[in-house]
Amino acid sequence: MFFLKPISDEVRLSQIIFNKHKKTMKLILGSIFACIAAILQAAGGFLPGIGYLLSPLATAPILLCSMFSIPFGVISYFLTIMLLFILQPTELIVFPFTTGLLGLCIGASFYFFRKRLSIIATGTILLMLGMMSLLFILQFPVLGPVVSVSFSFLTTGSIFLFAFLYSWLWVEIALIIFKRLKRIII
Repeated sequence: MFFLKPISDEVRLSQIIFNKHKKTMKLILGSIFACIAAILQAAGGFLPGIGYLLSPLATAPILLCSMFSIPFGVISYFLTIMLLFILQPTELIVFPFTTGLLGLCIGASFYFFRKRLSIIATGTILLMLGMMSLLFILQFPVLGPVVSVSFSFLTTGSIFLFAFLYSWLWVEIALIIFKRLKRIII
């Protein structure tokens, strides 16, 4: 079955090779990923319209950096948050709970899990928790004015379905990008 195939062996081998590089190169690569993520996330504020289409792509740099090394993925995640504080503070509340958290947890789950379904489920659960925290706890309308900030099972089910499909999409995109990028970096 498609969801039960092991997919992370190639990622584990790349992590071992990546850890053999000097710390300076790893820090530079992590900071480049953080800069790209911050620019993509801030695009929604700088370029209304097309920027909102570029903003979800901020998941990719954090995800890829976390796939190579979890500690450097975490460094990239927090560095992106600091850069967003300077570039676009309005995006600062969305990134840590949605796109950044998704990239970090899917990238880390490639290290911990072997099956596609486990990796997707990890991303789904953490993205769902992040979106529900923004929506129901912080009362931030992350889904726009269409969705009420009061709890409902319909909203929760919709968030779960969206988070599952979105995590699945990012796992597949990450595998495609990773195969092309590892030839350059490693």
